[in-house]
Amino acid sequence: MRDALVAAAFQLFLERGYEQTTIDDIVALAGVGRRSFFRYFPSKEDVVFPDHERCLADMTAFLAAGSGDEEPVRRVCDAARLVLRMYAENPTFSVQRYRLTKQVPGLRAYELSVVWRYERALAEYLRRRFAARRDGTLQADVIAAAVVAAHNNALRSWLRSDGQDDAGATVDHALAYVQSAFGGTPVPPAGEQPEDVVVVVSRRDAPLWRVVQEIEATLGRG
Repeated sequence: MRDALVAAAFQLFLERGYEQTTIDDIVALAGVGRRSFFRYFPSKEDVVFPDHERCLADMTAFLAAGSGDEEPVRRVCDAARLVLRMYAENPTFSVQRYRLTKQVPGLRAYELSVVWRYERALAEYLRRRFAARRDGTLQADVIAAAVVAAHNNALRSWLRSDGQDDAGATVDHALAYVQSAFGGTPVPPAGEQPEDVVVVVSRRDAPLWRVVQEIEATLGRG
């Protein structure tokens, strides 16, 4: 029934336009009553985004299921990939929705509210993980916003290709940028080797030449 209502709605949106289609039109084409429509969708806007509630629930559950040992930025990037998976399950529908949303200001506003809920879910997870950090709340909010911005940039690029490009590779590239900027282990640019890092423990009163000698010995240059 839910799928039938979505299919009927988008058929009419494409034929008549979003604004010209009423809920009565949708239920008539689907062959059900108005009560059946509102059992699944609170409004006409919700039928355009039928899968976001499920995806948000999946994202929240994924974040909650973590053991706490995962690198936090990687975890929220992996959570964002659940949204991509939802779009990629039905590329034709996703492209149609993207085009429709661009044409209807009310749907763009609705979409922004949905995106904000995803961002809030990521930020709340990071706030818990960063609770002991100085400026942990600030870091959490900034990183969550960056993850959403990177994901959406890549997702829209894929949608503009009519779903023909490699969505996974595009989003992976965008999220790798976020991980390199905020993650615990920065990713060096392509072709660049990470620099050596040497930690030397020495007595506080050791002369400088002795410290240099220890560093050279560690690097095999002595």
